[in-house]
Amino acid sequence: MRITFAPWGETLAELADVARRAEAAGAEVIWVPELHRSATVAAAALATATERARIGTGIALAFTRSPMTTALEALDLDELSGGRFVLGLGTGVQRLNEDWHNVPFGKPVTHMRETVRNVRRFWETCTTGEPIDLPGEEEPMRIRGYRRPFAVRRTGIPVHIAAMGPAMTRLAGEIGDGWIGHELCSPRYLAERVLPELETGISRAEGKKRADVDVVVSACCSVSDDRATALRRVSGLVGFYASVRTYADFFAFHGLAEQQQRVVGAFRNGTGAEHLAEAVSTEMIDALTMAGGRDEVAERVAGYEGLADSVKLSSPTHGLNAAEIRAAQDDLLALLPDLTGSAS
Repeated sequence: MRITFAPWGETLAELADVARRAEAAGAEVIWVPELHRSATVAAAALATATERARIGTGIALAFTRSPMTTALEALDLDELSGGRFVLGLGTGVQRLNEDWHNVPFGKPVTHMRETVRNVRRFWETCTTGEPIDLPGEEEPMRIRGYRRPFAVRRTGIPVHIAAMGPAMTRLAGEIGDGWIGHELCSPRYLAERVLPELETGISRAEGKKRADVDVVVSACCSVSDDRATALRRVSGLVGFYASVRTYADFFAFHGLAEQQQRVVGAFRNGTGAEHLAEAVSTEMIDALTMAGGRDEVAERVAGYEGLADSVKLSSPTHGLNAAEIRAAQDDLLALLPDLTGSAS
């Protein structure tokens, strides 16, 4: 099972420095998200800062760029990284797409299917000048007169699809080279809710096998010899997700519906992020994150053996200031060599 890492940095320079440290500690893939930064610009910074680890967008928003722009940026990042790039795409939520980016969300599964199809077709034809004329309900593509006048490193850049719901998970299995999970997860949820849907999707693609799909589990890790500190660091993250209706089914699956409602009540009372975190129980944290001492967190990571192909580790940020985030990230980075087997 591959150990991969999603760094945090207040500046691109800091982000690149953390990526180098994670690579030195044995992380096989370094992932960058898209929210406060452009995922592709951050990926470019990490591509030039590292030498061996693959660089992935985890995730780039699929609908806020045209498929042609997404395809071009992926080709350039693959060239910049020496063939180490992984294109991770996700839908984001409807409000983010339509209000923040002023793009239609549409039917997300159809939209994602057509976007990935268009990106791949562009890669296939970009150096030949072959016209592209693809119909689509959400994302038709018509390109005439384009020819890239220089060679591309690869036309088969891996495409990973982020998914939470069953329909998008099936799509990831059917057309994706990988599936990227939400940072709220557990081995039981992966085994009972995710993998069966992935297998259904895989069965729809002729000749495709489970081994052809990289299952990437995301995990928020808080490592500290002081258990109270470890729990406190992730309480804000769990409180944030517990307050969002979208994740109700996930909490219910883990028998935490009543506890989630207590967090929702704290949110509705408007008592602030600190009180929201205080409403989060230890049981919720233990079920949905990896928090504790070094041995405990290592054991939790190992719990995905045989289920996931990769684990994407990140440190908590919700409700923490920059100094606290750095301290949490440093503690996680110190554990990485033990997880990757690169400890001297």
